[in-house]
Amino acid sequence: MKHAYIILLFFCVIFSADSQSIRKNYQEMTLSEKNALVNGFYQLRNGPDLVNDLAQFHGDFFNFGNSEQLDIHFNLPNEPQRQIFFSWHRMQMFEMEQALQQLNPNISLPWWDSSVDQSPNSPLFDYEFMGQFNTNWGLNRNLGNKGPLPTPQTITNVQAIQDFLIYSNQAERGDLHRGAHVWVGGVMNTPLSPRDPIFYLHHTYVDKLWKDWVQQNPGSSSFIITSMIRYDGTYSFDGETLPLVDPDDIVDSVEALGVFYAENGLAELHNYVVKNKTQNLENFYYQYTIDVGNGFKIPNNHHCKVQSVNEINLIPGFEASVGSNFIAAIDMDQESAKKPTIRKENFFDYDPALQNIHAYDDIVPIEATMSVSVYPNPFVDVLVIDLQQKAQSLVVEMFDISGRLLLTKHMENTASMTIAEVKRFNSGLYIVKVVVNGKMVVSTKVVKK
Repeated sequence: MKHAYIILLFFCVIFSADSQSIRKNYQEMTLSEKNALVNGFYQLRNGPDLVNDLAQFHGDFFNFGNSEQLDIHFNLPNEPQRQIFFSWHRMQMFEMEQALQQLNPNISLPWWDSSVDQSPNSPLFDYEFMGQFNTNWGLNRNLGNKGPLPTPQTITNVQAIQDFLIYSNQAERGDLHRGAHVWVGGVMNTPLSPRDPIFYLHHTYVDKLWKDWVQQNPGSSSFIITSMIRYDGTYSFDGETLPLVDPDDIVDSVEALGVFYAENGLAELHNYVVKNKTQNLENFYYQYTIDVGNGFKIPNNHHCKVQSVNEINLIPGFEASVGSNFIAAIDMDQESAKKPTIRKENFFDYDPALQNIHAYDDIVPIEATMSVSVYPNPFVDVLVIDLQQKAQSLVVEMFDISGRLLLTKHMENTASMTIAEVKRFNSGLYIVKVVVNGKMVVSTKVVKK
């Protein structure tokens, strides 16, 4: 039975309708939500193109190996001063979601649970949903050609780890994170993976798992670094400087960002104080049951709206102060996502050779005792590959950041290789792949001064 609540507390004001969010499995989205999300990605591409800006930034700071340059990915448990994988992607999801909500306040990023939803014929890849982007944006997906995706037991095992640095490393490097990148293929398996909208459904799932882990291990997620690249108060997009974000301040995604995760037909809006910090009206939309209370508070002069297609329950612990504005409503017509959007081809401007860079491929040394060093980084005139023991075959490939292969060098029965050809390279970022005895053992970024 549907219960329609339309509640205005204490006064009415006129303000723009922007959102916080209730995130859900994409399988719990209404058709109008799916249309709004698809339309939103197209609209962002037609403007200043936040999709491409986030992807380019992600690619530029993907991984620098042993460099002192800060990066996003593949920092080891013994590098706590560089660890920002979970927190950086949390802010990336939030930035994208906020931009989409400027177009439609009912949009929230959904997640794809790749541990159970594993078919190339999944509704996720229906042409009317995420499938169309492969053709219209030239993403070159190759679903299921490589893998594996995580299993439910994989997720259980990783989530059971109690040390944060070990948990972060295992989650990122294992199938929980890398599996979807490799399995989808194409751009998703490159440093520019955020060009594929599937990236956002995948990383919303990763963010949910971190949220679940934090709830099971309170106080265990902590960071040494106090700001993050892009979110350090210096980066600007479309004329707006992004805020400085301390990763410790966003460990609690509900408290810090107003982001809730619904599951199995229930959204619990608990233990949250409406702030209107990023939105004039905090808007929470979910088609199934929404329970609001248990510490959910709306202070004076703050504004909040909760919408469901089915049911809203105000439970004990719900507080709306005098002078606040609260609206609870049943969305009867779901008209919010029916605005037409032109969906057309809009290929990204990049060299197709980018597909040669399988950034998320599993890298396993062929011998446990082998230690591969690539130095100096940054380099000027030469680059040295040191295996510290002799190998029958050593192949080194270097790519520019667009993915174009610049050189291939092969030596036999050697423990090291000096590459003098890099002297002619321009200053910038390059990718080095090291193949020993036919197996890739290193894929890393280096910087030419």
